[in-house]
Amino acid sequence: MPLPLFADASEPARDLHVIDQDGFDTWLAEQSADVKTWVTAAGFDGGQGQALLLPMGNETPSVALAGYGTEKSRARTRFALAAAAAKLPKGTYRIASGLTGRALEVETLGWLLSGYRFDRYKSQPGMGARLIAPDGLNAGAISAVVTGEALTRDLINTPASDMGPDDLEEAARDLAAAQNAQISVILGDALLAENFPMIHTVGRAAHRAPRLIDMRWGDTGPQITLVGKGVCFDTGGLNLKPGASMGLMKKDMGGAAAVLGLAQMIMASGLAVRLRVLIPAVENAVSGNAFRPGDILTARNGLTVEINNTDAEGRLVLADALSLAQEEDPDLVVSMATLTGAARVAVGPDLAPYYCDDDTFASLLEDAARNQADPVWRMPFHTPYEAMIEPGIADLDNAPKGGFAGSITAALFLRRFVGKARYAHFDIYGWQPTDAPARPKGGIGQATRALLDALGRFPQ
Repeated sequence: MPLPLFADASEPARDLHVIDQDGFDTWLAEQSADVKTWVTAAGFDGGQGQALLLPMGNETPSVALAGYGTEKSRARTRFALAAAAAKLPKGTYRIASGLTGRALEVETLGWLLSGYRFDRYKSQPGMGARLIAPDGLNAGAISAVVTGEALTRDLINTPASDMGPDDLEEAARDLAAAQNAQISVILGDALLAENFPMIHTVGRAAHRAPRLIDMRWGDTGPQITLVGKGVCFDTGGLNLKPGASMGLMKKDMGGAAAVLGLAQMIMASGLAVRLRVLIPAVENAVSGNAFRPGDILTARNGLTVEINNTDAEGRLVLADALSLAQEEDPDLVVSMATLTGAARVAVGPDLAPYYCDDDTFASLLEDAARNQADPVWRMPFHTPYEAMIEPGIADLDNAPKGGFAGSITAALFLRRFVGKARYAHFDIYGWQPTDAPARPKGGIGQATRALLDALGRFPQ
């Protein structure tokens, strides 16, 4: 089902008043006796997620109220208006009061995101309440963000049976065609000929060939290279995951899904950047030619890597792609990956932890994250831990023993392949574990809206 965006402004619409619970008593005192009676009888008090229609005599359309909750309750969630929008009767609505400025933009975005349904395998009832774009907002830019987020969610939600490396390539080609971008793919044994040995090694055991997807768009502005981990399913390799840990591994290509969604946002918004997207797309499978614990691999940049756990494969495929990225000396390299469980232990599923040594970009990003209700958390590239990823027998260890600082050591590993480029790495989860306003359980984009906002203010 196509994602519903804004309703046509010419449609008959109900005026929607967004009621802050902290100011409910003041608002109610200003209403007519009939409205007071109706609202009181319905038990409406502006609580977050409440929705109510007001019959206004013979007028059509009627007026609607949406509970916005208290400042304290809104601090505990995101997209508070979306909770009420999901309960409104079918129809078209226009926000008439209660929201201005940044809050209006964020809550409008949340309303549209609430319309997302993953219905590839089972029909899902759509959201009945449609919204007319509020005056003063850039409806096209918001629609571009929503469309990009829907792409990310769809890709992550699709099981590996229908989202292998070939399917991920097809999704990238569809996006390139829609946005007039250039795309090329290095496939199978050609990876060895083109010097991407670790991408080939990780993916060679699967029946669907590994590949490196390379997409380019734009000819003005700073050069931005996005690198997304595209492990379409991760068995753990010969260090086989237990069943419970394997259950969500269709989302191990969440980094690739995120950068494709972000690329959609960038291109549809017409951002003035020279964009490159690199996705090493593989399956980490088990067969007679799977790579083994104890193997030593040589990466594209010449560094050797001792394999101490075949389940730490994401950093291997990213390493080759990052080596390629830095060869062009871009203005910024961003990697996104569902890389470590340690990141989840540190910050949980909702925050997107990131690593960046550039304070200027980090400041841009964190301001953007607040603006976009897309939370991030800066983690340290703690250089003293470099010794933990140096095994002695090779330049690097892909899975240091001991269990300490797992997300940090993974980020330090990746930094070895970036050279001098300005670099930010995101260790995302890519999954919403429970339903929340505008964020149904399932695949989710993280940090992409924040990055879009930050890139829009990136120095030329």
